[in-house]
Amino acid sequence: MVEETKDTQADNAPSFNMQRVYLKDMSLELPNSPHIFLEQETPQVEVSINVGGQRLAETVFESTVTATITTKVNDKVLYLVEATQAGIFEMANIPQEQMDALLGIVCPTMLYPYLRANAADAITRASLPALHLAEVNFQALYEQRQAEAAAVEGAKTADGEPVDPGIILPPSATRQ
Repeated sequence: MVEETKDTQADNAPSFNMQRVYLKDMSLELPNSPHIFLEQETPQVEVSINVGGQRLAETVFESTVTATITTKVNDKVLYLVEATQAGIFEMANIPQEQMDALLGIVCPTMLYPYLRANAADAITRASLPALHLAEVNFQALYEQRQAEAAAVEGAKTADGEPVDPGIILPPSATRQ
């Protein structure tokens, strides 16, 4: 009887495992080459980070982190990198109220170092000046997204109807 209780408790214990990490999408564009290489000005870098996730099976989820890196010299694009790093995570017996935080904070935090390495590698292999993405506080991004969603939920249009949250784009963080 005691062994059955231990087995039942073990079956119901929360579990969280990363099953796989993969580069889902990567593009590098140099639209103004080769002329842009003659520019002597210091490039300006804009980075946008977005997170996403979806359920693949009952206890299996995909989490993604997407970075869009735009580097300009005198308003001309030197290069544009778009990369999506993804991971497959198994999450079982985790309370529903914690699932969104796992997908919005923990999973992206685990994936981001891979994204940084892949983006830096692509930029370096294209014979461009090295770029190292700064650390990202995914908890702060998650909290910002929650606050924006709460604000949208309470918002009403001019005629008193609720705002349709389906037309709101996911928030992004810009780091320079």
